[in-house]
Amino acid sequence: MARHDAIRTPVFNGPAGWSAILPPAAPRARLQGAAGCDIAIVGAGFAGLSAARRLKQIDPGLDVAILDAARISEGGTGRNSGFMIDLPHELTSSDYAGAGDGHDRQLTRLNRHAIDFADAAVEEYDIPRGWFQRAGKINAAASAAGIAGNVSYAAHLRRMGEAHELYDARQMKEITGSDHYQGGLYTPGTAMIQPAGYVQGLAAGLERAGVRIYENAPVLRLESGAQGWRVATAQGEILAQRLILANNGHLESFGFKRGRLMHIMLNACMTEELPPEAIRALGGQECWGATPADPMGTTVRRIGPAQGGHRIVIRQGGYYRPGMRTSARDLSRLVAIMRRKFDVRFPMLKGIGFEHAWSGHLCLSRNAVSVMRELEPGLYAACVQNGLGTARGTLTGIGAAELACGRKSAVTEFFAAEAEPARLPPHPFDTIGANAYMRWKEWKAR
Repeated sequence: MARHDAIRTPVFNGPAGWSAILPPAAPRARLQGAAGCDIAIVGAGFAGLSAARRLKQIDPGLDVAILDAARISEGGTGRNSGFMIDLPHELTSSDYAGAGDGHDRQLTRLNRHAIDFADAAVEEYDIPRGWFQRAGKINAAASAAGIAGNVSYAAHLRRMGEAHELYDARQMKEITGSDHYQGGLYTPGTAMIQPAGYVQGLAAGLERAGVRIYENAPVLRLESGAQGWRVATAQGEILAQRLILANNGHLESFGFKRGRLMHIMLNACMTEELPPEAIRALGGQECWGATPADPMGTTVRRIGPAQGGHRIVIRQGGYYRPGMRTSARDLSRLVAIMRRKFDVRFPMLKGIGFEHAWSGHLCLSRNAVSVMRELEPGLYAACVQNGLGTARGTLTGIGAAELACGRKSAVTEFFAAEAEPARLPPHPFDTIGANAYMRWKEWKAR
């Protein structure tokens, strides 16, 4: 018998902007009293919802229940930037290249499997197409160092045989309306999603298929016994034969992989809806997404009415927080930085205000591995997405569902071959070192 008490539950700072710009969703029931199911899932983000869908594909008769600490799309998923990336996107590297060409080819195939899985869910559950667009993305460069990073990554893509196109400053202005960017690297395989809308549609489709979803139900205790796993919240509990943890870095909150997971807080701002005169002054294309050529740079998206109105989203400012929490002071400081970065990129929009600002949590390992495996008998993990919650979360959710059903696949074999997350330096050296490293990387990416 094993017992794991939560040392913390998720805390969110600022509204989930992607959710806030959608029509309000009807609330779901909280867990009250005792209930049972075949398989319980902790976490209703990309991983948890994908796991539930894969379980229903394998065995439509399974009784599946999901518990989430927040409302659907108001936790981590509504704070995601919405890039479902197919290619290697290693955040700790200088140009996103991963562990080698062979590894990166394999991971690219699996990422595309995840994107296809999501695309099929959009069709099956009648999710609006505007919330899932296979439009590709741009690595945007604003300096000579950024241009060099794009050239290096383009060489890696050529070796892999992957389609890509290098843009010059003129082409970047035609797309973004901004004179800020000196170049870009376009790759066509990324799906650009409205992350809150997509997961809301996925959750609604799963409910129609018989999956129970409990919102505002942070899990406080996991306990194994002869009948399976008991999952306790403040209001009730579920007894499940098998259990999937799809709670990313909060895997560590239950005692798993302590001293091995890096918890990074990122912050983002979303503008008010752009009025017609601002749209005319900006020019460029209606929808596009730009990740920074250097992984520590600034991410920018422009969206249109199909995703919640004419708006621009900007994300920047990572810092290491082992407690997985940010503060109002942290967020206020980063909003001021993002304001300056926004004005540099879009001087014609200086009067446009930020309507929403929020922080979100990334979980990484030093050696860029996820935790998708059986942790204890009947307990499976779909966690540690390494900053790639959309594609990697979908992929680990698929894999955990297959493991729970005794299935083997290319997904389960890939994650089974991964090493354990590497150990971190002891606290507080982990925090000091990580924050100093990120400040240096941000300075380099300026």
